[in-house]
Amino acid sequence: MAVLLRSLIAFLFLCLLAAVPAHAIKHETGFIDRTLTFQAVNYKYQVFVPEDWTPRRKWPVILALHGAGERGSDGLLQTDVGIGTAIRSNRSAIEAIVVMPQCPKNLWWILPPMDDLAMTVLAEATKEFHGDTHRTYLTGLSMGGYGAWHLAEKHPGTFAALVVICGGIRPPAAARNAHPDLAKVTPPDSPATYLAAAKLVGKTPVWIFHGADDDIVPVAESQRMTEAMKQIGAEVHYTEYPGLGHPCWDKAYDEPKLFPWLFSKSLAAP
Repeated sequence: MAVLLRSLIAFLFLCLLAAVPAHAIKHETGFIDRTLTFQAVNYKYQVFVPEDWTPRRKWPVILALHGAGERGSDGLLQTDVGIGTAIRSNRSAIEAIVVMPQCPKNLWWILPPMDDLAMTVLAEATKEFHGDTHRTYLTGLSMGGYGAWHLAEKHPGTFAALVVICGGIRPPAAARNAHPDLAKVTPPDSPATYLAAAKLVGKTPVWIFHGADDDIVPVAESQRMTEAMKQIGAEVHYTEYPGLGHPCWDKAYDEPKLFPWLFSKSLAAP
């Protein structure tokens, strides 16, 4: 009799769950912890999910690459600078899934396996949170700006638009000296280097930002890529902040026209 009663209670409970409409189920939103095992190593990362997220629609996705100062293994530090700050300041402006991997110390986004890790994390989050592959965007600041150009070159046609902040193609001398592997992959200091990079990126729309007084990443890096992208006929916007040094990302992400411009871009359907 007791077994029958327990079975009946379990059946009634399942019936009650089935009766709850899908729209009434509360999904986890905000900054969410995730872990990915990649090449036998565990990497922590963050995904921002808008409060009104629902699985009944496709969502824009932003892959955001942090700078050198946010490297580590806690899976959190990368949310404290750049786009994470912008989200906390005005969540309604960024109605998208924002994927924020973290690069370990002593590595760079343009070095393996970090470039492949970023793309794998993007694929995992896109699948989990119903991301729209036609409205997938890429942004990066400082070291992440270099990573953004690198991924756009390596995966042409993947991103609907780019936002590159104080990045470039040739890492600064200080970074090359600190990381010998960077020197091995740094192309020659020549106009042809930037034009070659632009041709690999293709006509992906891009908005480039840089502080005019940047003493970490030469402003010439962004100026050269702006001209190279113009040469291939891409849509390119360039904003240079007079009197501003390296940390120009807060001002860039706070530009009122930036995210409306970004979300207006979409890859053509096949």
